[in-house]
Amino acid sequence: MDHVREYNQSYNYFAGMTDNAISSYQKDAMIGHRPTWKLGENAASGKRSPRTKAPPTDEAYVDPFDLFAASGQKRPGPKAEPAKPKFGPIALKAFETLSLETSADSVTIRLRYKELVKQFHPDANGGDRSLEDRLREIINAYNTLKAAGLA
Repeated sequence: MDHVREYNQSYNYFAGMTDNAISSYQKDAMIGHRPTWKLGENAASGKRSPRTKAPPTDEAYVDPFDLFAASGQKRPGPKAEPAKPKFGPIALKAFETLSLETSADSVTIRLRYKELVKQFHPDANGGDRSLEDRLREIINAYNTLKAAGLA
């Protein structure tokens, strides 16, 4: 172990570097040696940070919140279409089970669920348990939509 201690004491990563080089390395180490920019300045905006050597690109970007408007570098980007909610097959089946459109809001979903539960519950049908499977499907469909944050 003595030779390990001796080696560790003599090892100096910064040996042969100037004070400025050491300071620069330590400063870059704080950000993981990655290029950084001020808000609104990057390679895509046409401005170059003194810390990076990346050339400016002509790729358009969308700035829906006008974050870069203050720098005067806003570029026209592709027209943003309103995002349509996309549902997986399980959520689509749940909407179908409840006989609802995918555009239904949480209040509509809840009201439709209550209506169907009242309709298919055995107590509402004089104790007839033949519709129990349909009731289970309705409950599972509602729980699926609720877990997805839609109800």
